[in-house]
Amino acid sequence: MSGIKNTHKISAFDVIKIRNDFPVLRQKIYGKPLIYFDNAATTQKPRVVIETVSKLYSEYNSSVHRGAHYLSDQMTEMYE
Repeated sequence: MSGIKNTHKISAFDVIKIRNDFPVLRQKIYGKPLIYFDNAATTQKPRVVIETVSKLYSEYNSSVHRGAHYLSDQMTEMYE
């Protein structure tokens, strides 16, 4: 088995930067950073998703592929 090489490369990532992308993870529970493992029930959303969905609901909320009006056209275009 000496011919087997380990070709997996582990790259480091910035955990603090990733945590900062998720507003809910800024909380401290009993003085410690929140760790959320219940992804089968609900996955936490990064800030960019929260902001984008909020903008869609507040400025473009309409049916996709169902309306014959400006907002529906805009929403369909963004969806596609």
